[in-house]
Amino acid sequence: VKYRVIEIEKDREVMERQAYPSDLSEAEWEILEPLLSPARADVRPRKYEMREIINAVRYLQRSGCSWRMLPHDFPPYRAVFYYFSLWRRDGTWERIHDAIYRQLRVKLGREEEASAGSIDSQSVKTTEKGG
Repeated sequence: VKYRVIEIEKDREVMERQAYPSDLSEAEWEILEPLLSPARADVRPRKYEMREIINAVRYLQRSGCSWRMLPHDFPPYRAVFYYFSLWRRDGTWERIHDAIYRQLRVKLGREEEASAGSIDSQSVKTTEKGG
């Protein structure tokens, strides 16, 4: 498998690394980038690229490794976990899911929002313990 080389800025120095299969493609990044909150002007600049943070989260999800076992060519695991937790709390992950879901529905020729839902239930007999 041939991977593209990714340039990342780490501590003001451009590094290169081979891409992992879980890395975002250009098309995926074009969809996700506008859904992330922009960097605030009133605080210090971000140290890590948001694309690399998402690449690290995708690597973790795909590989099943623990946070501390994140490869060293990604941002430090504490930074990745910080953004993962922040985005979980502020609803970023849910906004990303909802936006992609709506785009998929439109691509399939449906309305953006579902107009009906269906719930299925199943009864399961349990064993009764006699007294």
